[in-house]
Amino acid sequence: MDGAPVLISFLKAMLIGVSIAAPVGPIGLLTIQRSLQLGPRAGLATGLGAAVADALYGAVGAYGVHALIQALTAARLPLALGGGAYLLWMALQLLRAPVGSAAAQAGKPASAWRHFGSTLLLTLANPATIFSFIAIFGALAGSGATASPAAMVAGVFIGSALWWLLLSSGVGRLRGRFDARWQRRVNRLSAAILGGFALWQLAQAAQTLTCGASCSS
Repeated sequence: MDGAPVLISFLKAMLIGVSIAAPVGPIGLLTIQRSLQLGPRAGLATGLGAAVADALYGAVGAYGVHALIQALTAARLPLALGGGAYLLWMALQLLRAPVGSAAAQAGKPASAWRHFGSTLLLTLANPATIFSFIAIFGALAGSGATASPAAMVAGVFIGSALWWLLLSSGVGRLRGRFDARWQRRVNRLSAAILGGFALWQLAQAAQTLTCGASCSS
């Protein structure tokens, strides 16, 4: 069997994984903030949570699981509301997060698994991620470009994970240059931007809910 089509599918999926992960959004901000305050390991765990979620939704799109696609489409509004509320809660947690000596006195920091889980849930609850993958993989399948769904899913995960590895390790190298005052500023800025994303997502969900109610009447 010629492996060239599989390799091409894998490389295309890697590019898809990078292109979806690279734009700065809530996950990117959390990865940067945690890499600066807690180190590259915490930042990488944060990014890998998103990479796994990307791979899961990539699998839904690549394998064309129609029942699950329909269920996700039906759950789009609850997911948006839940994701927005969770994002707003994380922004508030960032505002209250101790830095410097206060962080040391606060006790043991959150584990890497907790960082991983937080962004896994956040990405899974992001409607934009869901429908981006469904649309992209649906288009590729329609054009006959998906030689191997498994290779596509693996490519998405590896592409996304490589981006988070580069980002967390690069930002982590700057950690020593940020004292407690600057870490506090980074936290406040990150919280403000995350809060903005949360309010925008909640507003979009509310608009959809209002439109649905008015259209059905």
